[in-house]
Amino acid sequence: MATRDVVFPPGRQALYDRNRYSPAIRSNGLLFVSGQVGSREDGSPEPDLQAQVRRAFENLNAVLGAAGCTFEDVIDATVFIVDPAANFETIWQTASAYWGEAPHPTLTAVGVTWLYGFQFEIKVIARLPQAGQS
Repeated sequence: MATRDVVFPPGRQALYDRNRYSPAIRSNGLLFVSGQVGSREDGSPEPDLQAQVRRAFENLNAVLGAAGCTFEDVIDATVFIVDPAANFETIWQTASAYWGEAPHPTLTAVGVTWLYGFQFEIKVIARLPQAGQS
């Protein structure tokens, strides 16, 4: 098996090691980013929903940045929302500050019943800058 080309953002490797997953993997010109939640450095959730969404995007941006990417390089996003009927508008108002200008990435939103104490999670696939434009 080939060695995975793992990307770690600064200061969070212990969290990923403890939970046994990689934050992102480079492969064939793409960056596959694991779901990012609004966790503090110790892994605990931000209690306020808007703060949790902001921190999830900040955590995502840290992973993207460690690979030399920005949110502008994101081509596909999947979000997971606990109780989307109650939380979607609050989440989307907060997320829009990070989403950037059109054209936007593709998006799949999934309503879930449990996210390990979190209410929002985002995972993405991004184009690595050196892979060129397509």
